[in-house]
Amino acid sequence: MREKVEKVLEEIRPNLQADGGDLELVAVEDGVVKVKLKGACAGCPMSQMTLTFGIEKVLKERIPEVTRVEAVPFDA
Repeated sequence: MREKVEKVLEEIRPNLQADGGDLELVAVEDGVVKVKLKGACAGCPMSQMTLTFGIEKVLKERIPEVTRVEAVPFDA
């Protein structure tokens, strides 16, 4: 499942990079995808909306096994 998630994230990544942000896949555990937001995304007040209504929505649509997406602290 990690490979599927990475493939979808590669499709999403250019949208984040266009705004000066990025993300890193940290783990996929029991349907929970953990990502680290980077660049402009790390400190953006809209990052939770991006995570939920952008990244999580696309991952759930493409990979039904994904139950949610969580951001891990940048220093984790």
